[in-house]
Amino acid sequence: MGLPSFDSFSSSARHKLWRGDELGLADGQVIGTGHAALDAQLPGGGWPVGAMTELLQSAPEAHAWQLLLPALAQAVQGSTGPVALIGAPQEPFGPALAARGLPVEALLWIRSEAPAARLWACEQALRCADMAAVLAWLPQARVGELRRLQLAAAQHDALLFVFRPDTAAHSTSPARLRLQLAVCEEDATQIDVHILKRRGPPLASPLQLPARSERMAALLAASQLRRKLRQQQEGGLPPMTEGATVVRLGLHPEKVHALDRIALAA
Repeated sequence: MGLPSFDSFSSSARHKLWRGDELGLADGQVIGTGHAALDAQLPGGGWPVGAMTELLQSAPEAHAWQLLLPALAQAVQGSTGPVALIGAPQEPFGPALAARGLPVEALLWIRSEAPAARLWACEQALRCADMAAVLAWLPQARVGELRRLQLAAAQHDALLFVFRPDTAAHSTSPARLRLQLAVCEEDATQIDVHILKRRGPPLASPLQLPARSERMAALLAASQLRRKLRQQQEGGLPPMTEGATVVRLGLHPEKVHALDRIALAA
């Protein structure tokens, strides 16, 4: 039997060849981010499963939930295990997360200040077969330690997000995907998402995603309008111009969710 021709080999190899100027294909399972503009820029169209995604930002808790909640809610629906929060800087506000599809009973909050203890807890959580996702705040993690977590995520097909300060943007990392998040300077209601590392060419300009959910944005807008009307009635503001419309939301006090109460108090 003769050997395959060079032409047939080249044709087969071209289907598996990734060009550096093209967005690469995912080499494993992904979970959609819930943000269409972001999915369009990620290999496979979502967060990689069995790989580490690194999120860099100036404040450790700043934009995590708005960015990750759609995928976490989806991951919980397809798993019997919890979402592990390791070293979260603040206690998760269960009612607000539940309102977005992530029930309180699906959260496992592991509190620890010691960097070594956080790393150990993260590795143990990744080894749990039924874990829906692992979120770890590791500001002091070194490259070798991150490489161990990346390996553990790959071995157990885990969904792993690691949060680090934005000062780490210029350091090396084994993460499959690296994003840097910041409030948009032109519009504080938007998040600038810089894709620092992906299987594909660099992204020339950041993506802009909403900093709040549509419901929260509407509640905050209504709250701000009520404050202005109250100040106007007290003589603190000039009268509203003609054509202004006051929109009343159909909220019943006895049914207002805890998430709504935060917005109304703003």
